[in-house]
Amino acid sequence: MPDRSQSRAWVALLLVLLAAGCSGVVEALHASPTRVTAKDPGGLYPDFLFARSRVVAIGDIHGDLQAARRALQLAGATDAKDRWIGGDLVIVQVGDILDRGDGEREILDLLQRLEVEAKAKGGRLIQLLGNHEAMNAQGDFRYVTAAGMADFDTTAGLDLTAPDMEQRADVARARRVAFQPGGVFARRLARLAVAVRVGDTVFVHAGLLPRYARIPISSLNKASRVWLQGGGPFPEWMDDTNGPLWTRAYTESDRQTCATLGEALALLKASRMVIGHTVYRKGIESACDGALWRIDTGMSKAFGGVIEVLEIAKDRVKVLRGAPAASP
Repeated sequence: MPDRSQSRAWVALLLVLLAAGCSGVVEALHASPTRVTAKDPGGLYPDFLFARSRVVAIGDIHGDLQAARRALQLAGATDAKDRWIGGDLVIVQVGDILDRGDGEREILDLLQRLEVEAKAKGGRLIQLLGNHEAMNAQGDFRYVTAAGMADFDTTAGLDLTAPDMEQRADVARARRVAFQPGGVFARRLARLAVAVRVGDTVFVHAGLLPRYARIPISSLNKASRVWLQGGGPFPEWMDDTNGPLWTRAYTESDRQTCATLGEALALLKASRMVIGHTVYRKGIESACDGALWRIDTGMSKAFGGVIEVLEIAKDRVKVLRGAPAASP
């Protein structure tokens, strides 16, 4: 049985939690992911965050630095000099930063810097894995531009002398080493989440069907992280056409789709799901009485869609609209 001094210490801790509004401290104690391999650099994104006063979701960027900058400014996250001005704002970018555009590395570096600045101000910038990140880690470079292929040639720490690489004289050699599991940029991708729940909203690249909603988000995140760090097997669901990175099951708005979504949300203990992956060039769409939000507007030059972001402020969900993206 704890003595009186221990009891007072617990009471003091509870008072600190209440004074801090609970969420930040509780997240630090219970929701921050643990290291999953010795190569894990730490600082991973959480699987869950308590509801915040304002959350903004940004869709697929696909290598367009200017679109990324405009989306962040539209969200109120950054100023014209790309400095964090969002205070305690939470940004969730739903994946597919890579492929189709020339600015991939600059975007990765920008978001990494903003993540640090946001956290210092009480905010968060959370990136999710998309199917294109997984494709690059598997050496699938079908959608990489010529400039994107060369952009990783100067990456520090690449080992191009490995036996399986010496036979590769193609232009993708450096990129292949950088993104293969355990590689410099694969380890950066390992910090990303497959899905995250903020308050009662689940964010995931393509969607979580009930089959995958039954798996704890923390388990999905851990499996992808271990593989990307080079410390474990490839998660087969990362290639599943009905998996969280690839499914198109939530592209329709019919009764069956909404019933499936409702089952998944009940398992996830959430009231809405925000997804990217499928392009809606006319802008963000909602379905199933606001329980589903599709936010991939094709904002990159590759698609020429509109630049929009989704704002969730308490119980209010609003689309923030900017100018159309540059034509492809």
